[in-house]
Amino acid sequence: MSIENDINQRSFKSEYQKAIINLIYTYNWTTEQLKQILDKEDLTMQQFNILRILRGSDKPLSTLQIRERMLDKMSDTSRIVDRLILKKLVKKTTCKADKRLVDVVISDKGKKLLLKLDLYEADIEKIVQSLSEKEAETFNHLLDKIRQSN
Repeated sequence: MSIENDINQRSFKSEYQKAIINLIYTYNWTTEQLKQILDKEDLTMQQFNILRILRGSDKPLSTLQIRERMLDKMSDTSRIVDRLILKKLVKKTTCKADKRLVDVVISDKGKKLLLKLDLYEADIEKIVQSLSEKEAETFNHLLDKIRQSN
């Protein structure tokens, strides 16, 4: 289905305007698809992102290091980590190198939850199943190019 039909807008001022609106609309649509999967596990997108970051790290990370790696740079990382602590999905420890800092690590419960979410990977990939691998590669290149334009 075309963006024109999805948002009931028949024309755009330019292909550039259409591309921006299409990007925003598709981001929101994609986020909603992912949110439906994460809602089953009582996780937000930001919490999932932090768990994913911690699982991929070979050492504890500070909240600042986590924030640098997050997809959503506007997130209040400390508050999200605190919520993950309440759910027992991560743990905080005092940084050995600098007692003023706190290290965050994923807990065994957090690792088990991510293993469970890994089973949804096929469902997540269905979001872009209409693209060939070559089209996905081209799409990634175009998105990278947009972000590098500033």
